[in-house]
Amino acid sequence: MNRTMVAAVLLACSFIVPSQARAADRVVATFKPVHSLVSAVMAGVGEPYLLMRGSESPHTYRMRPSDAGVIGKARVIFMIGERTETTLVGPIRKLGGKVRVVELAEAPALVRRPLRMGGAFEDDGHGHSHGHGHSHGRGRGLGKDDAFDMHVWLDPINAGWMTLAIARALSETDPANAAKYDANADALITRLEAFRVELDTELAPVRRKPFIVFHDAYQYFEKRFGLTAVGSAVVTAGRAPGVRRVRELRRKVRELGLVCVLAEPRYDLRFVRLITEGTDARAGTVDPTGATIKPGPDMYFSLLRNMAASFKACLAPSG
Repeated sequence: MNRTMVAAVLLACSFIVPSQARAADRVVATFKPVHSLVSAVMAGVGEPYLLMRGSESPHTYRMRPSDAGVIGKARVIFMIGERTETTLVGPIRKLGGKVRVVELAEAPALVRRPLRMGGAFEDDGHGHSHGHGHSHGRGRGLGKDDAFDMHVWLDPINAGWMTLAIARALSETDPANAAKYDANADALITRLEAFRVELDTELAPVRRKPFIVFHDAYQYFEKRFGLTAVGSAVVTAGRAPGVRRVRELRRKVRELGLVCVLAEPRYDLRFVRLITEGTDARAGTVDPTGATIKPGPDMYFSLLRNMAASFKACLAPSG
């Protein structure tokens, strides 16, 4: 009898494990913040396949043969949008077959903010923080076809709308597990709202302290929590600031009494140190994609918590 029971358990496991493996092959997420939200919605059903691992980002990703094979078999791919994961557009169209591609930047009710033009936000009509209200609409009446800042995941309210879009797509792709996806999405949205309140309280002491970012990637986070960015060192993405630009920024730091200049870890901190040298401003780093964070359902929360800590450390250091 014992041998019979053991055999039955092993037989059941032989069906369960391949089922979970197939779920991982069927669902693909592009980079870690997207993968985190999808993982949370899929909890108890399967684990999505992550394309961009380690410190890979949408700006540095190069497809591996193993990734191409997964895309070829996938039923649904979650991404922010074609203007973010630019290197994936061609391969998905070529390899994806009948795959469903879900662009989360197009999720209904998502807050979408205009691109900030130039390097001085206070001069472009969109600058300085406009408070930390919790509007659920599309920023400034943007339409579906308008150009907008694609860093939409850095607002936890947007993450909630993205979660709903993820659950809807998964339920339509895999109706047998729709109830599980819906329940997981409800739990995640509740957690995201509590997390937003937590970060709002944590960042309150540094809201009015002006700073410059090296690369303009954080306005969703800034606007949600009322932070006061006044410009970016890099005016054109991928182009380092020249001598004239560095001089302009040094003057700006002095005139506006800026306390912080923030860079991303993958960017050359030398330029940030040149900007802050001889001023009272501090140099700091902040990572909007979570290069060193372990993937999984908690990754998104670690990402924003680390960002909040980075802003606080640069704007109001302890001691």
